[in-house]
Amino acid sequence: MIPTQEDAFAFMVQLMRDNPNGMKKYGYDIFLTVIVDQYISSTGIKRDQFSRVHESISVPFMSAAWELCRRGILRPGVRQIGQQDTTDGSGGSGFSYTMDASKWLEEAGQFDSVPMATGRFAQILSKYESRFGAIYQARSQEAIKCYGSLLYLACCSMAGAAAEAIFLTMAIAQAQGDEEKVMKEYLSKPGRQRIIDRTLGQQKEDLRNEILGGLSLLKYWRDSASHGAFNNIGDAEAHTALAFLLRLAQTTNDRWDDLVKTKS
Repeated sequence: MIPTQEDAFAFMVQLMRDNPNGMKKYGYDIFLTVIVDQYISSTGIKRDQFSRVHESISVPFMSAAWELCRRGILRPGVRQIGQQDTTDGSGGSGFSYTMDASKWLEEAGQFDSVPMATGRFAQILSKYESRFGAIYQARSQEAIKCYGSLLYLACCSMAGAAAEAIFLTMAIAQAQGDEEKVMKEYLSKPGRQRIIDRTLGQQKEDLRNEILGGLSLLKYWRDSASHGAFNNIGDAEAHTALAFLLRLAQTTNDRWDDLVKTKS
């Protein structure tokens, strides 16, 4: 019944978005005892049994709260000078919102397709390693690590590199495994566009548009990493890049037979 840190993180964020003032106690905006009690209630345990599990369940929630601090959403301590503090709150149970918290919570709600807990999302992307290979796996996992470290530009760059690996794997499969030929053309000017046109030219419009949407990450990756065209990349943009990457991986995997068949 003890949640993982990722489950605790997701539970906290949901509460913060649905009722940002519903976890106040003493002088703190967020008092972990309130959150832990709500989580225990959601499992069906009766209130007279809370004390039996409260301490052990508090551990992942304390880690989740620190992750929110690391991301700049919460900070330890009371809401403002002069507010009531407590020993328990000062000992790791009391937090308050930063000035950026409301904007983050509002934006985060637009990107529910990307789990906010990076470990779980890394596992989802890893499901496609057998299809898209070691380069895809390395780049997609680097994207997740960068997001977790608040390196949003690097996250977008690595997400684009993973999208490139998906596309090249698909193009090589359609070329019946002739990797050398595909890579030679891809690296020529304008080889990438020629391969995209040839690879997707035979596909139905809905599938072609779906793949092209994901491949927009290639431009995103190239421009941001090589040309520095994007200078305001933040949490929301990184969320979008990861969402596009996941959608591209899912669609390409699910429609693999349609995508790699050659014109007879």
